[in-house]
Amino acid sequence: MSASTHAAEAFDSPAPVLSVSPVVLPAPGRAVDLEVRVSAPVTGNGLPVILLSHGQGPSNHLSSLNGYAPLVNFWAAHGFVVIQPTHLSSRTLSLDPDTPGAPLYWRSRAEDMSSVLDQLDAIEAAVPQLLGRLDRTRVAVAGHSMGGHTASVLLGARVTDPADGADVAPADPRIKAGVLLAAPGRGGDALTEYAAENLPFISTTDFSTMTTPTLVVAGEKDASPHLTVRGPEWHTDAYVLSSGPKTLLTVFEAEHGLGGISGYDVAETTDENPERVSAVQRLTWAYLRTQLHPGDSAWQAACDALTTGPLAFGRVESTSR
Repeated sequence: MSASTHAAEAFDSPAPVLSVSPVVLPAPGRAVDLEVRVSAPVTGNGLPVILLSHGQGPSNHLSSLNGYAPLVNFWAAHGFVVIQPTHLSSRTLSLDPDTPGAPLYWRSRAEDMSSVLDQLDAIEAAVPQLLGRLDRTRVAVAGHSMGGHTASVLLGARVTDPADGADVAPADPRIKAGVLLAAPGRGGDALTEYAAENLPFISTTDFSTMTTPTLVVAGEKDASPHLTVRGPEWHTDAYVLSSGPKTLLTVFEAEHGLGGISGYDVAETTDENPERVSAVQRLTWAYLRTQLHPGDSAWQAACDALTTGPLAFGRVESTSR
């Protein structure tokens, strides 16, 4: 059986998915306890884990444990346990704007993900259908937009806290691979005046220490003019400026929503394209499958099917620097 045939059969055979929310995890010192959604296939054992960090769009509920169903459902139907926290930055929480860390709680976001890994026993107890089915040695993180910043620091990027000058490096060694979806790039002269004033933590991001294997997904037309003066290439910085094995997927014609990954039929998606979403689903799944199961052919098969020929959805390049 060819690799492409194997991949096609995997994609065509999704498992039913169970999804449980909210699972409430104690979080001493946090403004509120940590709520997560857990999605998993109803069958299978030795399931790897994806931690998914939401972005900060204009919708009220997509930036929470209730968002990103197109990715979550696909990943879970194809063998992953996906855990989605509601970060303190979510509009669903309506926290007092004077809460420490407001408005985007960039440090708390990373702490949320490590807290989830600290409490996998509690998650299994709350979702008994998962008991004994997790492979805790195979953990990945993914994030879209602001969630991409969260994922990047967990993967090794360093940030100098503009509030106190502290060097913050919350990388979690339990995380073995990552996917950054339309993630912010470098600071300095790359930022607009608005971003420099309102998102000063982005200005200090240092990707050179981000060594964990990562797939950087960037939209070919994701200009993000409110954040950067560099246009779409800004979203490739995590690939260009980091160290260690990295892969860049440039999605043709895609804007910040990458076709609509944050939710089904979302009005704020400026480039709605179900076929593009399907390609992003498959390529991200295949990348993590191969990274967490070395030797698996899923990534090569997905690239052959979706990034070659006249109907290619994107372009892939890699480095092992």
